[in-house]
Amino acid sequence: MGRFDHRTVFVTGGTGGQGASHIRAYHAEGADVVIADIAEDRGRALAAELGDRALYVRLDVTDESSWNAAVQAAEEHFGPLSVLVNNAGVQNPAAPIETTDRRVWDRVLGINLTGVFLGIKAAAPSLRRNGGGVVVNIASTSGVGGTAMYAPYVASKWAVRGLTKTAALELGRDHIRVNAIHPGVIATPFITEPAADSDAPIADFYSAEPFAIPRLGEPSDITRALLFLTSDDASFATGSEFVIDGGLLLGPALKHETV
Repeated sequence: MGRFDHRTVFVTGGTGGQGASHIRAYHAEGADVVIADIAEDRGRALAAELGDRALYVRLDVTDESSWNAAVQAAEEHFGPLSVLVNNAGVQNPAAPIETTDRRVWDRVLGINLTGVFLGIKAAAPSLRRNGGGVVVNIASTSGVGGTAMYAPYVASKWAVRGLTKTAALELGRDHIRVNAIHPGVIATPFITEPAADSDAPIADFYSAEPFAIPRLGEPSDITRALLFLTSDDASFATGSEFVIDGGLLLGPALKHETV
């Protein structure tokens, strides 16, 4: 038996590097998976690959009516939600605050923050109908410290932290846990390919050499933590923040000879 047998797991940004990793892992653990994304071709292809326990739904996370329709479709197909993973996110092109276009700010905050807010709002009644469940918001280490040239992204992820804690307080008595994961630099196209209108990918701004664990993360590093956090093994964890960054936030590791 899998840890998520007979549970419905809804993942936004479900066709991306991290999202598809999460979807495949939940499916392998027995879950009915809902692949929520605007990328219809990739979403339908992933659902076809996985088979009967997978459903693609088109979702614009900035649109409340789109959220309501997606959750309704998931319930009609599989029943009430057990898990919501707010994974969808975008990055802004690297630019100082003074030259950041207001439209970029609005887009990033709309997807990364408003999308999470609308997701919790739309999913909470379904999770209650299930008798409880788990929400995990995928934030970022940029929501723990500052990152020059990425003000919209940083601001959005800092705000997700507060939203996570507020939702945990509001929903805890309904047996709904709400937590956040802060990934570090993960080797996905989000990091390794240029953001829109940008000449350089985020990976160009980082070297993993100073990390305590000197490599970029893999999507599976986040997926494994997510599976634990949404399982019954983490039943006492809510309002918490889990940093998975290979030691990025610790500061540079000292070079030394192994004795």
